[in-house]
Formats: sequence, C-alpha cells, structure tokens
Amino acid sequence: MLDYPIIDSHVHLLDPARLGYAWAEGITGLRSKAVPADVFAAARPVEIERFVFVEVDVDAGQHLDEAAWVSELAAAEPRLGAMVASLPLEKGAAVEADLDRLREHKPLRGIRRLIQGQADPEFCLQPGFLAGLKLLARHDLSFDICILHHQLPNAVRMVQQCPDVRFVLDHIGKPAIKAGEMEPWRADLKRLAALPNVHCKISGVCTEADHRSWTRQEITPYVEHALESFGFERVMFGSDWHVLELAGTYPDWVHVVDEITHDCSPSERRKLFRDNAAAFYRLR
Repeated sequence: MLDYPIIDSHVHLLDPARLGYAWAEGITGLRSKAVPADVFAAARPVEIERFVFVEVDVDAGQHLDEAAWVSELAAAEPRLGAMVASLPLEKGAAVEADLDRLREHKPLRGIRRLIQGQADPEFCLQPGFLAGLKLLARHDLSFDICILHHQLPNAVRMVQQCPDVRFVLDHIGKPAIKAGEMEPWRADLKRLAALPNVHCKISGVCTEADHRSWTRQEITPYVEHALESFGFERVMFGSDWHVLELAGTYPDWVHVVDEITHDCSPSERRKLFRDNAAAFYRLR
C-alpha cells in the first residue's frame, strides 16, 4: 500500500432526505446515503488528504440544491476540497444564470452533465450544448466527460470544438471489460488522448467488469492503455466511491492501481495519486 495520503479525484455523496436520485432506485448493494465521514471510514487504512465531489445525477431541477448541500459539507469538512457540479449545458446561453449561482460556492471547480445515458447519440454535439460548454472556459471551470465507450468518437468531436475548455475523461471511457472487448475503445481513447486539453481519471474500471468475478489481470490492460495514452502528466486516481462498492472496496481499488503501477517511478505514481488532481482542481 502507499505510504502517503492520496487525493481522490472522484467521490460521490448523496442524501435522499435532501435530494432525489431516481436512477438509483432498485440497484441492489448501493448505499442510499453517503457523507464525508462514510468515505473516510470506507477507505481505511488508505488515508485521503483531499477529495473531489462529483455530481450524482440528481433529479431534474435539483442541481443547484445539490451544489448548495455539498458546499455546506465542504464548509464543515476541509478535506472535501472541490466540487464538480451538475449543469444542464444543453440550454446554451440560457444556462449562464445557473452557472453564476453555482460560482457563488467556493468549492466549485468543474461541471459535469452526464452524456452516457442520452438517447440522442449526438447530444454533446448539439449547438446548445456546445454553447453552454464554451461558457466554462472564461471561469476556468473544467468539464468531466462521462460516457460509454461507443460514445468516444463524438466526445473527440466535442473536445475539438472547445479547445479552450479543460476536460477530464471519467472512468477511462467505460470500456466493455465484461465482454472482453478492447477495440474500438483502444483506438478511440488514443484519439481523445491526442488532444492536449484532456486529462483522464483512472476510476470506475472494475464496475465495468463482472462485479463478482473481476480480476486485476483482467482489467490491467485497460488501465495500462489509459496510462500509456495520456501519460503520467494527465492522469489522476479516482475511486468512484460509492458506486465502487458494487464491485469491491475502496482499499481493494487502491491496491489494484498500486499493483498495476508498481514498476513506475515514485514521481509518476505521486502524479497519479496526488499531484495531478491537486493541480487540475486547484487544491493547493
């Protein structure tokens, strides 16, 4: 295990007494509530120095309420160092009023609008979505790309049209690990990584495999390809907790990434587990 505290770039918190999560109904094994104390307890013996909250797809119209709640949590827990909030970017210029309200919260560092479940395959290429996305650059806010592997080509086109926006790909693009497929994900990821304004989170990998029977050997080629494609200057560790618990424990995932990168240099590993997330989300 690592002998220094990590910075986790991808943690989910939720409280059904405050917000609605229709997407989570009926998912067996998923916590219904998660607050900062829970993630620290789940991570032991791994020490988390800081973590980044990432929006949890709250029910429509509650994105500002979620941001306000997380901001309250951050005021009481300094290790909650940054927030990636939800914003319906497809509204285009009309979303700027909501963006201004989000910017009132000190932890705000980025925006995420889920693309993975959209019925329109060109959702992220709509003029309104791109117009909303381009608003982020002037405020130095990043955008988390959360997609499925078959959506990578359109993600490349989206990024190409927004060269001034800083992007980070969640969960290495969710490859079809359970099906044992590498292509076209491998080639598409390489194309996305060729764009210099995109980073990648080494997160959410084991949940793309069989939740009960995945092995380190099975997921290693996918993680190694992501590391090779983006290089150690543009990758960051993420737990994807609490969703992670569908397929394993927090220490399990840290141990897996630790083992996969065992032969890398100490400086490369510190960039992955700490430094890059701190710089990207301005946690210094």
